[in-house]
Amino acid sequence: MAPTRRTFLRTVSAVGAAGATLGLVGCRPGSEEETSPSRGAGQLAAEERLPWVKDPSPFIRHPTNLETRLEELDGFLTPKELFFVRNHAPTPRIDAESYRLRIEGDSIERPVDLSYDDLLRLPSQTVVSYLECAGNWRGLYPTVMGQTASGGQWNRGAVGCATWSGVSVASVLEVAGVKPDAVDVNLFGLDDGAFNRPMPVEKALDADTILAYTMNGLELPPDHGYPIRAVVPGWAGSNSVKWVGRIEVTAEKQWVKNNTTSYVLIGPEWPAEEYEPAEGAPITTLNVKSTLALPWPAEVAAGERRLRGFAYSPNGRIRQVEWSVDKGEWRQARLIPPVLERAWVRFELTWTATPGEHVVRVRATDARGNAQPMSQPANRKGYLLNVVLPHPVTVL
Repeated sequence: MAPTRRTFLRTVSAVGAAGATLGLVGCRPGSEEETSPSRGAGQLAAEERLPWVKDPSPFIRHPTNLETRLEELDGFLTPKELFFVRNHAPTPRIDAESYRLRIEGDSIERPVDLSYDDLLRLPSQTVVSYLECAGNWRGLYPTVMGQTASGGQWNRGAVGCATWSGVSVASVLEVAGVKPDAVDVNLFGLDDGAFNRPMPVEKALDADTILAYTMNGLELPPDHGYPIRAVVPGWAGSNSVKWVGRIEVTAEKQWVKNNTTSYVLIGPEWPAEEYEPAEGAPITTLNVKSTLALPWPAEVAAGERRLRGFAYSPNGRIRQVEWSVDKGEWRQARLIPPVLERAWVRFELTWTATPGEHVVRVRATDARGNAQPMSQPANRKGYLLNVVLPHPVTVL
């Protein structure tokens, strides 16, 4: 039987448990020197010119983003050193001592400013969740869709899974008092441009929608939202706003760049007139996906090969992963525990690889029966691509 989230959280690691406990008693999360908020003043001049704080060398670099090489991952949780970075502007350096979270809007009883320590004093909770950019796999659009999509050309590494501890958005909004007429909750980042993306109040009040201050049991790294970031499990990563400094609760739907022209599905299947003022359907939930943890394209030696990969869905646990070589029969891959809701699961398969050029496919099905399709409608910006991928593998 797959372990429950409660069981997993008791056993995943001593470090993770320690981080959650620190949050519960109102103490500052455990930290490491490299993630200390005081680092900003002491950064090397060369590093200051980079849009990230972390070492970018293990990643595939994009202008302000870092893509994980999935083949470098070896465990269930993605370590912070290898967790992808999706920035819309360079990582800001924020001092926790002067940090304030402003809660305002026409659908709260009273505006409130909360300090970092105020947030630590609120009840803490931990969620285990994958985060994925809605544009992940976009760089494969020419291969699987026959056209190029606009936007950052991610391969398959704009995804990672971690434990996140913090305070629920519901608890924070309770301090300010949410009026019955509330419709939308918008979280604003403290980065240049104040990235923001509204969500319905029902999603904001979901028990697992949190403002996190630890990642894998340690203080949030700057690139991942220090001191406070949102984690919205199952929804496009753009809703998990980093460096949250303001929350606005309104009685009307909020329309901003990131739900009208960005993070919307634009194409014949989503006529703009049906979604005005958005140019297409605003993206909310993600979709079921699986991929091999191999370079693209890959090379392996001939013989019996054990291949690994990751599968995930916003709709519940992964029920099965199947694999096929060169359009042959579909076979069952082995799921590697833990198998949790809203987290990814690892899988592995054993293939007797023969020399030559091959195509390996994997497909996932979740507990609700959602499976990866063989084809899907294209959209201009290449969001939510989840077709079964033809992974090219050369066997030497």
